[in-house]
Amino acid sequence: MRKVAILTTDHLEEFFVYDRLLQTPLKTLGWESTEVSWHAINHNWDQYDAVIVRSTWDYQAHCEDFLACLQVIDNSSAVLCNSMSLIEWNISKRYLKELENKGVPIIPTLWADELQEHHFAAAFAKFDCDEIVIKPYISANADGTYRLTPAQITEQLSSIMQEYKDRSAMIQPFLTSIIEEGEYSLFYFNSQYSHAICKQPAKGDFRVQEEHGGQLTSIEPSKAMFAIAEQTIDALPEEALYARVDIVSLNGELMIIEVELIEPSLYFNMDDASAEFFAKVFASEFA
Repeated sequence: MRKVAILTTDHLEEFFVYDRLLQTPLKTLGWESTEVSWHAINHNWDQYDAVIVRSTWDYQAHCEDFLACLQVIDNSSAVLCNSMSLIEWNISKRYLKELENKGVPIIPTLWADELQEHHFAAAFAKFDCDEIVIKPYISANADGTYRLTPAQITEQLSSIMQEYKDRSAMIQPFLTSIIEEGEYSLFYFNSQYSHAICKQPAKGDFRVQEEHGGQLTSIEPSKAMFAIAEQTIDALPEEALYARVDIVSLNGELMIIEVELIEPSLYFNMDDASAEFFAKVFASEFA
């Protein structure tokens, strides 16, 4: 039986994790799966045929160490999924700028490689909006993400600037559609569509993650959703074993908010066929 490591992290008790739903379909196809934390010291990665990066949901706080771990895995005999080059491309949200340059519509964004106070006023002027969202270039689980009015920026300026000291930031208009409609996620395995969901924030919040009270609903994507998702998949620098394309609406127009290629929840719990489909797609790469 071949062996695959499911790369995770320590202390996942506070998160919703669905990757164990892969164990049975992988075993049926002749693959023994083992969860391994990326924090594991001196782990023997050569014992696996492949390592799939999955719920590594603290990597953003230890980015250099995380990439160093992945490089060790990539240097082993195991195949890293997604690839090292794709992860390096996706780890900073500057990849969205590259997608935009290829014609993929993204949320209007002000890029601040070094966040300064004047960037806030510039963002409100640029977007002509009442609220903005600020987030780090490298982030996960909405860490360091703020929804702000001009008054809130004045009140929280000191703490925000301290948090973003030596960090790059992206500033976007806050989209009311995230509260009114939700955020749509379409899942692709080796560029093949699997399933889709709508994520809606809890009342009084704007973050759609389950850990923040977000609610999930299975959906059948519209033709427009398929069109923008597949345009995005085609624009990736290389094929991904798994990709989650996150879509939102701005004034009725669909736009990409993120393309998750490192550690997205793939929500196997929301589609009964998805875990088996993922396992088949993965195993086919080693046939």
